[in-house]
Amino acid sequence: MSAPDSVTKNRLLLALPRREFDRLRPHLEQVKCESKEVLVDADGSLDHVYFPDSGVISIVAVYADGNTIEMATVGREGATGFQEFFGGRASSARLLVQIPGAAHCLRRSAFQHALKELTSFRALMFAYVHALLEQVMLSVACNGAHSAEQRLARWLLMMRDRQDDDDLLITQDVIAQMLGVYRPTVTKTARALQKAGAIEVHRKLVRIKSRDRLLKASCECYQLARTRIAQHLPKTYPD
Repeated sequence: MSAPDSVTKNRLLLALPRREFDRLRPHLEQVKCESKEVLVDADGSLDHVYFPDSGVISIVAVYADGNTIEMATVGREGATGFQEFFGGRASSARLLVQIPGAAHCLRRSAFQHALKELTSFRALMFAYVHALLEQVMLSVACNGAHSAEQRLARWLLMMRDRQDDDDLLITQDVIAQMLGVYRPTVTKTARALQKAGAIEVHRKLVRIKSRDRLLKASCECYQLARTRIAQHLPKTYPD
């Protein structure tokens, strides 16, 4: 029996057997995740693990000149504990709230204890870290092989998957930063997708009008990533 939906919407936590969730539950704290909030900065201390219930957290590489680029995203399908899983104490990336929402937070010490004591929790985290690695590898390949329009379509689809909402509270400036392209490139590609009837662009919001049309505009990387993640974590995507 899984944890009840009224307690959390995070799919890793929902996949836990009830007995393990009940042992973990007293250590979970619900927190708000505000837009642009830095949960952990690059080289910052890894004191907490976040299990999003809503919204999206970006895993961002930070360069010496201040530029950033997104490496992966975390929504209600996962957690931020990929570094703590390997015993890390300082973050190699910035964990940035891209779309505001809520999460359940677990102290690092409680997370490490759960990995040792809770068999299903450890197995789920292992599967999730594997799935996240698949996402990062595909993202790297996609950035080098496909057009800006294909990459933007893939990125919007992935963001949609992670929050289950067609309205993405995101600006074109942020999209450009996350994709590692110039703002005019995002404007041009977003207009093309809007003209195709896939999306509707507003000042601080992108609305997905047709998932099918967005899929058609995307490269094969999106479906490949979705398939591989579902193989590792069958409960990632709703039926």
